Formats: sequence, C-alpha cells, structure tokens
Amino acid sequence: MGADVTTDFGLKIRKITGRGGAEVSGINLGPDLQPATIKAIREQLLEHKVIFFRGQHQLTDQSQEAFAKLLGEPVAHPTVPTAENTDYVLELDSEFGGRADTWHTDVTFVDAYPQASILRALTVPEAGGDTIWSNTEAAYEHLPEVLKQLANNLRAIHSNLYDYAARRPKAPAEDAQRYADVFASTIYETEHPVVRVHPETGKPSLLLGHFLQRFVGLSSHDSKLIFELLQSHAILEENTIRWRWQEGDVAIWDNRATQHKAINDYGTQHRVVHRVTIAGDVPVGLDGQRSKTLSVRENPAKKQAA
Repeated sequence: MGADVTTDFGLKIRKITGRGGAEVSGINLGPDLQPATIKAIREQLLEHKVIFFRGQHQLTDQSQEAFAKLLGEPVAHPTVPTAENTDYVLELDSEFGGRADTWHTDVTFVDAYPQASILRALTVPEAGGDTIWSNTEAAYEHLPEVLKQLANNLRAIHSNLYDYAARRPKAPAEDAQRYADVFASTIYETEHPVVRVHPETGKPSLLLGHFLQRFVGLSSHDSKLIFELLQSHAILEENTIRWRWQEGDVAIWDNRATQHKAINDYGTQHRVVHRVTIAGDVPVGLDGQRSKTLSVRENPAKKQAA
C-alpha cells in the first residue's frame, strides 16, 4: 500500500493498487455526514473506482440505507426481495446461494443499472471470501488499438436468464429452482453498448460481465469467442483490486466503471454481506446511442404460488 494522503475534510486516503482502489479512514459512515464530506467521498469514488472503510460497526441496515440516500437514490433489486424490515437491502448469505462468484457488473440486465453499490460485511470466514474488483476504465484504456476499434462498434444483449446448470454444475437442484423462482422470476433483456461513456468523468469503459449473453449481429459461437477475448483484458491482474474482508468493513464501488466477483474458496464457512445500490442512468456509447430495454417477461420455469 502507498503512503496516506489527507484530504481537506480530514479523510485519510491510502491507495491500494496502481490502477484503482483506496482505503479511506478517519470517518464514521452514517446519515449525519455533511454535504462537503459526501462530496469528498464521491470524488474519491470517481478517482479510485472502489473505496473501503474499515470498522464501520455502528452501521445498521437502516443507517446503511440512510447513508445511501446521501449518495443518491437507493433502489431495490428488480427481482430479489429485500432483507426483512428494510426497503433496499439485498442480503447475500452463503448458506442460501449468495456467493456472487463470477465476474459481473451489478444488474446490467436492466437499462439504467445502478451507478454505485454499498456493501457491508456482517459475517466473514476466518479465511477466504475476498472480493476482487476490476477497473474497466483502465481495461479499456490499455486495450490494443485494434481491439478498441472492435469494442467501440459492438453492442450486446444482457439478461438475467442464463444456463444456471452450466455455470454451477455442482449446485444442488434447490439452488437452480431458487434461481428460476427468485432471481430470474422476471426475465429482462437489455441492449447496451460494449463501450459506455461515464456520465461524470467522460471516460470510456468496457461494459461486459456474466449477464452478457451475445453481441448484436453475431452468432452465439462468435459472441462467445469475442466475449472471452475482451473479458480476458477486462480482468487482467494489473486492472484488479482485491480486498480481505473484516466484519464491519464497507466497500463502495462505481458500478459504471468496474466489474467484481466474490472468491468462493471458503467451503462451508459462513459469509453474509448486505448491499444497497444507488440508482443509475441509461448508458450512452461513444456514438451517442443509448442502451434500450428489449423485453420484460415472466419466467415460465418459475413455480407458481399455490
């Protein structure tokens, strides 16, 4: 880690890698922070893509939601019910399939997917369960020029409907049914540019991740090959930030300029994190074309309530 830098508002910033990530100290997150402090947090988020706060034990579900409202408009997940007694909190519990262990950007199967996510660690394994983020602005910046030109001209279909068994061949049958009944209970299909322009920084980034199903105008075979090529650059080690969780930690990331995944290396140990997302905007590509919703429909594989 690099040397600490202290901001005008008393925040201490320590960069984690050369291409993203910073630990922020000297602050207790909550609903009573002043506008100038919130502005400073947003500035650090835009610069570092993901920022971390240790030891935020004072936060509850309710104060996490209230803090989120200072950063923007919280939004609930479009298909998964919120945690008990909350309006926006998504609980990811490893005992109920909440492992999120493939590379993704949150909720890109809708058009205006979240601009940011706030994740709070409640229960962490003694070993394992780290989360890794990729800076997709840096990934685009360092693409070979030929691949930039390819990506610039691609649009892709994202959906929350995918082959669950193929992605999780060892998952029990009840997990697959829960996926159909809950996560994919309503099926969304959305067309996004593969290179989106950040609405605040103006910088381009790669919009990929596991919700991408195919590229517009290309076959499934060609889409798979091109996706693997571009995705391999998006998640190069030099573009990534890895965080070892402690209970009470909070991570905030710019969901418009990152991908992430949780490392599923902790076996039967228990891991619980709570996430609140902030409403985003409809992405715009380098050509000025916006993302668009293609379809929203009920999943026929979902079990109907009795």
